[in-house]
Amino acid sequence: MKIKQNKERIREIQQITGLRPTHFADLVRVAQLIYDPSGGVSGKIVEVNWLNFGIPQEVAVNLRSLGEKYQYESPHVDLDLVWDELTPATRSWFIAHKSMLWEIEESFPALDED
Repeated sequence: MKIKQNKERIREIQQITGLRPTHFADLVRVAQLIYDPSGGVSGKIVEVNWLNFGIPQEVAVNLRSLGEKYQYESPHVDLDLVWDELTPATRSWFIAHKSMLWEIEESFPALDED
């Protein structure tokens, strides 16, 4: 029964927000970058003004904590879990900027390439 409720909740979130699983995966990748813009390279310190990417400070703080939580996870986290972690301001920002998240990600070197 729990799985059915979970799927219904996910469908409801998608219908209300217009967000798809790919948008959530992009958000998790961006959150991982905000948490660690150096991509885990030890000794490398990268300072980023996230406002230059259109990410307000309060949204960046929320995404940083999300990135820390899912630092080593695949970006394909259940979208209802991600949604529950977002503040109202981050939710609004996410819906408004869903189509440009990949551009933020592309501004940084790929984390999974050798």
